[in-house]
Amino acid sequence: MYKIMVILVSLLIFTGCSSANNGSTATVVREGGNAYIIDQTGFRWDVTEAESLGFKPERFQYGMGKGAFTPLDDSSLKDSGKGVPKDLRVIGVEEGPESKAYSVSLLTLHEISNSTLGNKPIAVGY
Repeated sequence: MYKIMVILVSLLIFTGCSSANNGSTATVVREGGNAYIIDQTGFRWDVTEAESLGFKPERFQYGMGKGAFTPLDDSSLKDSGKGVPKDLRVIGVEEGPESKAYSVSLLTLHEISNSTLGNKPIAVGY
């Protein structure tokens, strides 16, 4: 479930998703049982798992493309809550004993943080 959530968040951030067909739909290519959409830069996004969950690749809109914005560098994140304002809005991620919190104000500037939780790669987006 955790992997699926990360994939869906990534898909929605990078490609966008439309609830109505407004004429700007993605090109869908099917090869070897997989479904791909092609973005404006020509990059192919594998949306097979999203389709298996009920998303319709034909309804994805074009996104900005890979590398269109700089992810948050979380190397400066603190290990403790010392000095953190009590009213700071954060997005929290937890799995087992591991947890991290990302400030909404920083994510607003970067939209996404490519990070790790324990030894697992994660993407946190806003």
